[in-house]
Amino acid sequence: MKQYKMRRGEHLDERMPDLKGSIEEYFGSVTGTEEYDGHELYVVEDPDNPVFERIVAGAAEYSGKKDKLAVHFEERPAEEVIAEGNADAAASAVDAKNSFLLEATGRDAKSRRDSLKREVEDDAPDY
Repeated sequence: MKQYKMRRGEHLDERMPDLKGSIEEYFGSVTGTEEYDGHELYVVEDPDNPVFERIVAGAAEYSGKKDKLAVHFEERPAEEVIAEGNADAAASAVDAKNSFLLEATGRDAKSRRDSLKREVEDDAPDY
């Protein structure tokens, strides 16, 4: 499960007031919820794109801190998707993920990668 920060000064509920609706728009019908680390997240058991097996997404709320977007994309093996003749679905899956994350966080893929790198560097022990 990855958690993404919003841009400085922005909040998830402002960027996506209807988070469940946005998840359904990008990935398919929400079939239920699942608890992760004390957060109630939406589950899409049968996503529209055949590349995805399952998607879990929602707001990770922390007292005294800004909410983060928590997302987990379970993807099928690339060989399996290509063997079924759905190679073009892989490109649209990447587009859907990036578009969803950009709309939710206001950060593009490069900015999200850089942010994750900084978090890992901050967690590294000092020798």
